[in-house]
Parts: sequence; structure tokens; C-alpha cells
Amino acid sequence: MSAIRTGMVILLAGGISVGVAVVSQRWIEAPKPKTGLAIRQSAPLQTLPDFGLTDLAGAKISSDAWAGKVVVVNYWASWCPPCVREMPLFIETQQALGEAGVQVVGIAVDRLEDVEAFVAQYPVNYPILMANPEAVALSKRLGNRVEGLPFTVIFDRSGRRVFSRTGEVAAAELKAELGALVGTEHPAGADKDAS
Repeated sequence: MSAIRTGMVILLAGGISVGVAVVSQRWIEAPKPKTGLAIRQSAPLQTLPDFGLTDLAGAKISSDAWAGKVVVVNYWASWCPPCVREMPLFIETQQALGEAGVQVVGIAVDRLEDVEAFVAQYPVNYPILMANPEAVALSKRLGNRVEGLPFTVIFDRSGRRVFSRTGEVAAAELKAELGALVGTEHPAGADKDAS
């Protein structure tokens, strides 16, 4: 009986390993960079770096396009349930606080065709950019040490990193962070629970 259990555990562990490898490969169908973005693991970036990624139409968008704004960068994927759950909060935030200088930016760690299909079905009101290996490495440099999804990072108007979270962001948490940065008591999600 013990040998059978041991065999089952080994088989299960092997299956989980293969599953994780397949999902990880699906994130980005390219190898991670070996040079260029490596920094000390102990100190996440404290400012919004210059970077450029392509949008769904293939146009390159540079991070300097949001200079002087409060920037909410959200790494997500169409196959990630917590990512999809928090998207209405970001849509509401962009709608409510866009004129106050808040810019939400989605970085899709996914295949272009999957993101296009998702956005066609569930339109968003903020830019969606396509991640590449450098963008995934950048998320790690910004504090996403486990490279998990969703990952959200907020920068103030001076480009300083003021908040980061690996995992789903609660409405009350986003409200508190953005309220302090834009000087409003009731940003998007004010009437929602912080579940």
C-alpha cells in the first residue's frame, strides 16, 4: 500500500510540474532575456522606467506617454480568473479618475489572438499592451518576485512607485491608494467591499 501511495505522489508531482511548465510557456512564447534587465533581486525599482510595448493594433506605446499622471499598471491574462475579476474595477477607475490624471494600463501576458478575442467580448477603456520577455522581467524588477498574475503597481505623478500587489486588488485598497494621490475622497470602487 505504501509503495502505491508513493508512486501516486510521484505521478501527481510530475503531472503538476508538467502543467506548470505548459502554463508558463503559454504566458510568453519566447525565451526570457539573458541580459539587459538584470538587477539586484533585493531592491525593486522605485520609479517607472522607460519602456515601450505594442498595443493591440501593433503601434508601439512608450511609458513616457503618461508623464505627469498617476499610472496604474496591471499585468493580466485572459486565462487568469482573478485578473478577469478585477478588470471591471480598473475600467471603473479609468472612467471615474481619467480626468483627474489617472491612467490605467493593462499589460497582457498572453497570446495576441486570445487578448483580441477577450477585448472584443469585454471592451476596456484603457490601453492594453502586449507583454514580451522584457516586460515580464520588468514586472519582477517592480516587485513581482514570483512573476504571478495579476500584478498591479501604482506610480505617482512623479513616477515613483507607491504601491504594488501580486494578486487581486480589492476595491477599497485601490480607492485608498488613488484617493491619496489624486486628492479625492471617493475614487472608483468607493461603494464596494474590500473583500
